[in-house]
Amino acid sequence: MAQTFTGKVALVTGAARGIGAGVARGFVRGGGRVALVGLEPELLEALSDELGDAAAWWEADVRDGAAVKAAVDAAADHFGRLDVVLANAGIASYGTVRQIDDEAFARVVDINVNGVFRTLKHTTPHLVASRGYALVVASQASFTPLAGLASYNASKAGAESLAMAYKQEVAHLGIDVGVCHPSWIDTDIVRNAEKDLPTFRDIRQKLPWPANGTTSVEECVDLILQGFAKRKGRVYVPKNVVVSNWTKSFVNSPVAWPVLKRMAGRAVPGMEREVEALGRFHHAHVPESKAAE
Repeated sequence: MAQTFTGKVALVTGAARGIGAGVARGFVRGGGRVALVGLEPELLEALSDELGDAAAWWEADVRDGAAVKAAVDAAADHFGRLDVVLANAGIASYGTVRQIDDEAFARVVDINVNGVFRTLKHTTPHLVASRGYALVVASQASFTPLAGLASYNASKAGAESLAMAYKQEVAHLGIDVGVCHPSWIDTDIVRNAEKDLPTFRDIRQKLPWPANGTTSVEECVDLILQGFAKRKGRVYVPKNVVVSNWTKSFVNSPVAWPVLKRMAGRAVPGMEREVEALGRFHHAHVPESKAAE
């Protein structure tokens, strides 16, 4: 990636930690500059200080359209342009459909789908000017629904569909659009879920290849940066996640249903008991903005 992004400016949402922070570091190593957008201002400031003049940060909750627009426009004004956008902000919640509370479900959808919409909407004028590239972080979950993760599955399938529709809408404007599909990445979200819910950990281990592996943040970041450089339409993390896209019709077919039914019947009651005992319906790490408190 050496000097691949010289002269380019990227805007990354969910930039305070994990994949977003890793991509920001890699983009700067590649010669680019980066606008860090997200919550957790202390972490954003520390990352910006680490990256020096090549980075600047803005606190914005993707649930707030006005805040997103203000951050995007300020970033474009600060750097003079936006060439690449990574719509990365996302969360997950615990609990089955009958169990999860309305607010927790709605929050996942608002961040993972509506937040992507707000990010794309308000960066579009700047991407038109640069004939830029947007990459939406969806998930392998876009292809493979899993009991107990209905809010996350629904939101990531929605994010994929939103990105693909947007891709058609802006193609004539010179904007390229991609969708990123990470599998299980070694981040706070996955680690906390496995710690909180032993049943979830057991289900993950029993899933068929390629849905049962864990990928490092470093590999995920590297593949995303390759996606930026080549303006890819799909970024699979790891690359074998493409198999889940190819086989999604079979996995969701009547042929596979008896196996899924049997697996879910064994796992769901235990998972629901664990969530009830935990006493909350979200992951341990859910960033908050001061405005939302």
